[in-house]
Amino acid sequence: MTADDRARPIPQGSAGRSDDDVYTVDTRRRGRAAPSTPRAGRPRAAAPPPAPPAGGYDEYGRPLPSGGAPGGRPPGTGRPLREPREPRGPRRPRRARRVLSLVVLLLVGWVAFTAVAPWHAWSTVSREDTEPSGERPAAGDGNTYLLVGSDSREGLSAAQKKALGTGSAEGRRTDSIILVHVPSGSGKPALISIPRDSYLPIPGKGKNKVNAAFALGGPKLLVQTLEQATGLRIDGYVEIGFGGFATVVDSLGGVDICVPRNIKDAKAHLNVKKGCQTLDGATALGYVRARYSDPKGDLGRAERQRQFLGAVTKKAATPGTVLVPWRWWGFTHAAASSVFVGEDTSLLDAYRILSTMRKVSSDEALSLVVPVSDLNASTNAGSSVLWDDQRAKDLFGMLRDGTPLESPPEGTDGKPTGG
Repeated sequence: MTADDRARPIPQGSAGRSDDDVYTVDTRRRGRAAPSTPRAGRPRAAAPPPAPPAGGYDEYGRPLPSGGAPGGRPPGTGRPLREPREPRGPRRPRRARRVLSLVVLLLVGWVAFTAVAPWHAWSTVSREDTEPSGERPAAGDGNTYLLVGSDSREGLSAAQKKALGTGSAEGRRTDSIILVHVPSGSGKPALISIPRDSYLPIPGKGKNKVNAAFALGGPKLLVQTLEQATGLRIDGYVEIGFGGFATVVDSLGGVDICVPRNIKDAKAHLNVKKGCQTLDGATALGYVRARYSDPKGDLGRAERQRQFLGAVTKKAATPGTVLVPWRWWGFTHAAASSVFVGEDTSLLDAYRILSTMRKVSSDEALSLVVPVSDLNASTNAGSSVLWDDQRAKDLFGMLRDGTPLESPPEGTDGKPTGG
């Protein structure tokens, strides 16, 4: 290139473009101007950094809307922002919670069942009007109930009668008569046996053995006779038959009895050895019925009956009975199916009777016999039992007046006083 060439001016406009100029044409989109290539020798200014969003950034680096607050709902996210969570304490394992819930549920169910079973059984008992007519003694301290064991064969098949040795006599006669007294204050409750051959005045029938009152006028006349003889108002009545004894015992899987001596009684179908043993229903029935083989006669039988009642209620209250649903249900319904109760006798009355019988086995209740003076007196009714009138009057007076009893009063051990 010569000096003249360097001095010649470059033409302007399209005609004056230099051949050294380079152009870039954007053929991807029409109508959009292609950026021009920076001219040589002119430095390009750096682009300023983008301004931060007015609302800042969330925990994931996403811009927040202007004026947004934590927990707000950014446009397009569809959910609120999550706040940082505080650390939680250790969680109880779900399995432990399930086991605990199951235990609580079973406990509640068991408590409900133990209450419902006797309530339902009580609704099925046979009821009878046992309230005597005429004048009755005034109410005394506490409550007095009449518990009767009858020789009723009702509900027994011919085979059962033969197996139990009950015979086939019709009707109901008393086999045992027991007064159950529950004081309202201090002192022990008591079971008082009334010998069934007791020679007493029977309202409208003259003097006779007390079991004749039951045969002649049923529970009403028996209640009236005993109220007149004792001066105690009888507040409830419960009667259980032969079949009931056996059924109740078998529902418990037998009862534990300590037999005081060898007993063999053909009439009672009984043959047991001395010592503690478990008696089934048929054997237990023979044990409480045996009379002729006992040197104490009717008083010895009454003693065994009180022992038996204590053993039954003790077995009924054990965990092996109450905690086993089918056994608890079986016991309550076996007992209910074999008893007659007075129309005015409540479930609470039945509970008091059972509770007193149970306490006899642990010496928390007294086991007594009405004081007697003669076990074999000759009367117009045959061989009879005569009461010791003064001692009997004293005993029933203490019960009526609420005198606390902690030990057996004199003459209540079953031994004749001789007058």
